Amino acid sequence: MQNILDLIAYVSREYQQPIEYKKFDIRAKCESPGLDYDAYISSGGPGSPIDSAGAEWESVYFGLMEDIQHYNESHPDQKKHVLLICHSFQIYCRYYGYGHVSKRRSTSFGVMPVHKTREGAHDPLLNTLADPFWAVDSRDYQITQPDDEKIHERGGAVLCVEKYRPHVVLERAVMAIRFDEAFVGMQFHPEAESQGMRMYLLSDEKKNLVMGKYGEAKYQDMLNQLTDPDKISLTNQTVVPRFLALALRHRLQAVSL
Repeated sequence: MQNILDLIAYVSREYQQPIEYKKFDIRAKCESPGLDYDAYISSGGPGSPIDSAGAEWESVYFGLMEDIQHYNESHPDQKKHVLLICHSFQIYCRYYGYGHVSKRRSTSFGVMPVHKTREGAHDPLLNTLADPFWAVDSRDYQITQPDDEKIHERGGAVLCVEKYRPHVVLERAVMAIRFDEAFVGMQFHPEAESQGMRMYLLSDEKKNLVMGKYGEAKYQDMLNQLTDPDKISLTNQTVVPRFLALALRHRLQAVSL
């Protein structure tokens, strides 16, 4: 959450415009922001994106999502933008049937390559990143079997998928979907920053997790990638700032993407 707040402050400084924000705890307190904001960032977990189906907070959450979508349909020139991250992306896909949400055979955690689709290569949030680009992945669940027809009917597309593993005979999980001009969801954590992730990886728990699954060489490689300005740092400074700039372009001056 702090990373998101830091990026809001960064965009505010970059465009020399104040950005007001407020945090809402929908899951624990059923708090809803209503339609009073221009942009909405729905954060990651923890928790199962499957077991919460039917919970009271989900009713509040998806009521908000419906309200935003209806607002956008009636205000096409001033849409409210939504960024769904990790757990939020998973429950959104599950609820609307955009893909199959399931528990992974094992946890995916670390600095991972993310591969863009043809549509992802041209998406305004991703088009300046390399292919593959690098992002922080932390998940016990995944989205597979995207309903391309349903996604395309809404004007969206799958933007990227997880790394190619030739030795694994399993479908590659979806890593991002643009549902329409204003709604986009990402499985990875675009807000993650290098220093915090490095401290996280150096903890005994995460070090043992990564080394146990990928080996020491891969663990050291992840640490080295965190010092590369063209990897996690670039993703951090690109995706969320561009989302905010697009969402607030009618308020921010001289937005150039």
